[in-house]
Amino acid sequence: MSDDIPEPDRIAGAPHPRETEVLFGQSGAEASFLEAYNSGRLHSGWLITGPRGVGKATLAWKIATFLLAEEPQDDGLFGAPPPPTSLQVDPEHPDARLVQSGAHPRLFVVRRPYDDKTKKLKSEITVDAVRGVKGFFHMSATDGGRRVVIVDAADELNRNAANAILKELEEPPANTTILLIAHQPSRLLPTIRSRCRELRCPPLGPDALSQALSQAGHPADATEALTVLAGGSAGDAIAMLNHDGLPRYAEIIRTLEKLPNADRPMALSLANSCAGVANVIRYGLTLDLIDHFLARAARAGLLGAPSTQGAPGEAELLARLSPDDRAARAWAQLQQDLSARIRHGRAVNLDPAALVLDIVFKIEETARAVAAR
Repeated sequence: MSDDIPEPDRIAGAPHPRETEVLFGQSGAEASFLEAYNSGRLHSGWLITGPRGVGKATLAWKIATFLLAEEPQDDGLFGAPPPPTSLQVDPEHPDARLVQSGAHPRLFVVRRPYDDKTKKLKSEITVDAVRGVKGFFHMSATDGGRRVVIVDAADELNRNAANAILKELEEPPANTTILLIAHQPSRLLPTIRSRCRELRCPPLGPDALSQALSQAGHPADATEALTVLAGGSAGDAIAMLNHDGLPRYAEIIRTLEKLPNADRPMALSLANSCAGVANVIRYGLTLDLIDHFLARAARAGLLGAPSTQGAPGEAELLARLSPDDRAARAWAQLQQDLSARIRHGRAVNLDPAALVLDIVFKIEETARAVAAR
């Protein structure tokens, strides 16, 4: 891909998945794939699922490199070699170097194409992007060796593109592997899911998240808060660090810490900081963090105050606002209502400051109602 064209599968502030040296926190998925490989029951289609940013694409690229670098196994003079226990391939291996350069002749990547007219990536993977798979299978067959296709992400396939991928899964050529990455596998055609073996990648724990962030050049001094706010996603944690998500969440907690009466000057400051074109990212992040707070309030009423917190004072605030299951239901309902309000506000281009301030008022109303019970 040209340096001038953005890669839809690259997270800003992190190496591309093909460049990521070590995959942290997904040993179970790696072991499941190797078990199938070593037993000779290698499926032609694999569905790699899990939340965004937990290493699904990195796993796909490591599997692809491993398969492309495989060599015919025979007993030889000293018997069969031991089965591989890792997907790791020497970075100096010729196939690994070709993968890193993006020029491996037996690897094809399907992702959202670039629109030359709008100078932006398209919002979905089109059927034209998938049609190249058939030509790739035909051309690469003459080279010998395994052929691999990565689809990132399968959630972004439009209907025609999904049907085109399904045809390849139904009648895969010999010695081919198709790796589909899916953040929300329930959105895929049931027939696609049924023709793939699933590899589930769970959220990262604190240690794995800290290691992944350090590898990406983001030493995490606040791993607990990042684990809470990013939900075990290294990608979300990097975005949080890139856009000052931790201090923003701390600001939200300080604004709400005296509920049922929010700090009005701080609420106004929070709202005004979201206004204007220059603050679009901050606006979206603020809405996401408020939604996260409401979800944690609902959870606290059911499970008790959390043992970890995203900002100082959060656990104490949640324990006070949501002491029981009735409070949990109230906060869960508010989260649902505000999600609809936010969607409407964005659809009609409601003033960001007005929307954020209105959300704070709704939170105050719910806090008063809960306290009065």
